[in-house]
Formats: sequence, C-alpha cells, structure tokens
Amino acid sequence: LQGLTKYYGPIRGIEDLDLEVRTGEIFGFLGPNGAGKTTTIRVLNGLLKPTSGKALIFGLNSWKDSVQIARRVGYQPDLGGIYGDMAGQEFLEYMGKLDSKESILRPDLCQRLDLKDRDLKRAIKGYSKGMRQKLMVIQALQHDPELVLMDEPTEGLDPLMQQALFEILLELKGRGRTIFFSSHALSEVERL
Repeated sequence: LQGLTKYYGPIRGIEDLDLEVRTGEIFGFLGPNGAGKTTTIRVLNGLLKPTSGKALIFGLNSWKDSVQIARRVGYQPDLGGIYGDMAGQEFLEYMGKLDSKESILRPDLCQRLDLKDRDLKRAIKGYSKGMRQKLMVIQALQHDPELVLMDEPTEGLDPLMQQALFEILLELKGRGRTIFFSSHALSEVERL
C-alpha cells in the first residue's frame, strides 16, 4: 500500500496508509473497531476503489486487476456476506466454482475446524456465529491460495477452534503462503 486513502463522501475510512507485506509472512493488522481495517481489506480485495494512493498485490493493481488477483487470493470477509438459505456444503461448492480451482484442502479443514457432514447439510441460517465463521474460513482456504485476506477470522470462535485455526495458518505460512488478517486483539496477533 502506498499512500492509500479511502473516503466515503466526507467520512475518512483510511488515510495515507503505507504498508508492505512480504511473501510467506503472517501479518496481523491491528486496530480498534472503526480504525479502517475492513476498509483496507476491501480495497486490497478489489471490492472498493481507493480515493487515492495505490494498493498492489503480486505487483498488480488491486482495483484494475481484481479479477486476475482473485484467482490467487482467498478472502474471508465479515459474516455479512453469507447466503443463509444455502446448506453449508452447497455454499462451499458454490464458492469453489467461483474460484475455478479444486478445493483440495476442504476435507482437512472441515475435520480440523470440527464442521461435521451433518452440519454441512443444514441451512446456514441455522448455524451459530462460530459455525458461520468456520464456514467462512474454510471457503477462503479450501483452494490453498497464495495469499489469504482475513477480516477478524477468530470472531465467534471458541478457544479450541482459535488454536486449530492458528495451527492451520502457521502450516500455510510454512508452505510459503502469505496471510494478512485484521484483529483488534494484540494477544491474538502476538500468538502468530
């Protein structure tokens, strides 16, 4: 990010943000609620056009080249963008087809994050917050992306599931994957 700024009319989302994340790094993006963490991730993911400055991923412009970048990125948004009427399995398959890549990590992720087959057959609207969060994490990681953008990935997860997620992220890092995640908890970032 180089001088990245995003305004919503007169309201500042982020202003003059410079940041570099290296390949194979786990980068914890800290800040209190309302600090611009989600806005930054949405700009990086090509969902928002910056007001000024640059956001580059793989040397490509995150807004202009968003389709090309998306093929190489896993994105775990906040829980607002989930299809409640779909069953969990249907949602994962749908997201997998959008990525046009094989979901090679899905079975292992479901097992490690304790999302059972019976749960995946149920409608998402009946899931607890923690189950929805696990589903969103799985959809972001199921294709073993080069870069993972995560918006507060531990929100709603119990301590055991948080630990399982941290282990998964450390393994991905060990294989050269890059993880960028937002959090408002310093202790969480320090653990990784």
